[in-house]
Amino acid sequence: MHEGLVQLMEEILSDRTVPRNIREKVEGAIQKVKVDNTTSLSEAIYILDDISSDINMPEHTRTDIWHAISMIEEAKEKMK
Repeated sequence: MHEGLVQLMEEILSDRTVPRNIREKVEGAIQKVKVDNTTSLSEAIYILDDISSDINMPEHTRTDIWHAISMIEEAKEKMK
């Protein structure tokens, strides 16, 4: 399991400065990460990449999203 990754995304969920629609998508990405196969990790990357360009996202959250994407990509590489 990817504890550090899930923890990072849960911190985004608990940040009330993050708009609700973004938190909902992050929650969906967490569920994909918990499935823990290459397809679901790819789906999580897609979800996070999609919201990373949202103009309503706080900058610190955007940085966290990019970090989460990087962590997911690393996890996918380890599965190969």
